[in-house]
Amino acid sequence: MAEADGTIINTSVKQKDPNEALVIAVTTRAIFNLEEEHELFLAKGKEEFVRHQQANQDKPLEPGTAFPFIQAVQYVNQKLLERNPEEKKLFDVIVLSNNSPESGVRIVNSAKQYGLEISKFCFVSDEDSTQYLKSHNVKLFLSADRTDVCNALRRGVSAALIFQQEVQASSTQLRVVFDGDAVLFSDETERVFQEKGLEGAVEYEKRMEAVPMGEGPLKAFAMHLGKMRQKFSQENSPIRTYLVTARSGRDMGIRAIKTLREWGLAIDEAFFMDGAPKGPILSKIQPHIFFDDGLHHIQGAQDVGIPSAWVPCDC
Repeated sequence: MAEADGTIINTSVKQKDPNEALVIAVTTRAIFNLEEEHELFLAKGKEEFVRHQQANQDKPLEPGTAFPFIQAVQYVNQKLLERNPEEKKLFDVIVLSNNSPESGVRIVNSAKQYGLEISKFCFVSDEDSTQYLKSHNVKLFLSADRTDVCNALRRGVSAALIFQQEVQASSTQLRVVFDGDAVLFSDETERVFQEKGLEGAVEYEKRMEAVPMGEGPLKAFAMHLGKMRQKFSQENSPIRTYLVTARSGRDMGIRAIKTLREWGLAIDEAFFMDGAPKGPILSKIQPHIFFDDGLHHIQGAQDVGIPSAWVPCDC
C-alpha cells in the first residue's frame, strides 16, 4: 500500500491488532548487518546504494544484532498461541527504514528467507521515521542511528541504540536484561551521585527509601513485557527478565525493589553489582538483549558477545 508520506508494505503474516499487541519497531540496520552497504551509501551516495541493493535483491543480508531478539519474540508468540489459539496480546514486529522503497526489496526478501514474521515494512525515503511510531502504537524502538533513538525518546517511546556486533543467542527463551538507573528508573539518584558522590547518593536513597523512583525511558516497555510474562507459570515461561544494576544491594537495593513492587513489575532475577563489571554475569545469563545507559557497561557486554542496546540519557 503506497502513501504520499512513505510506503508501507504488508506481508502475508497474520495481522495483529496494534491496540492489543506489543509492537516492536526495528530499523533495517538493527535487524540486518548493513554496515558495508551503509559505508557505500556514505561514500558514493544514495543512487549507488540503491543500485547495489537492487542488484543484490535476491541475496539475503546477514543477521544483525537485534536478529536473535526478534527470533526469540517469535518463539514467545508461538508459545502464546499454543496456550490460546485466540490470543490477541502477541508481539508484533515492524521494520522502519529511512531508505526508499526501490531499495527495500532486498530487506523484504531477507526477512522472508529467514522466516521472520514481520507484519509491516515502512520505507519513508529520508524522512524522520520516528514520526510514525505513535501511529503504529510502538512500545519499543531499536535503531542503529543515535538521532533516531533520541527522536523516539523525545516522543515518549522506549528506544535504544543498537551497535553492530557478532551475536549468537544460545536459548529460545526470550531473555531481557535491564539496567536500573536511567533505564528502568529515572536518573535522579545518578544525578545526586554526580553532584555529591557515593556517600551523598547512599544518604539520599536512605532518606527516599519509601518513595518510589521516577520512571525511566524503558519502564513502559518493561511493564508491557511483564504483563505478557504473567500469562505463564514460573517454570514454563518463554520469557525471563533480569535487573542487573551497579547499585549496592545493601545500601541502595531496597528502594529499587520497593519501586518495582509499587509498579507491579515482577522481575525474575535481580543482581546488585555494587559497581563490579557486568560482563561476567551477563555472560552467564546469555540474554537476547541488554539495555544500559553506561557505554562502559555496553562495551563490557560486547566484549563477551552479549547483544547490547544503549539508552542515551543526554538527548
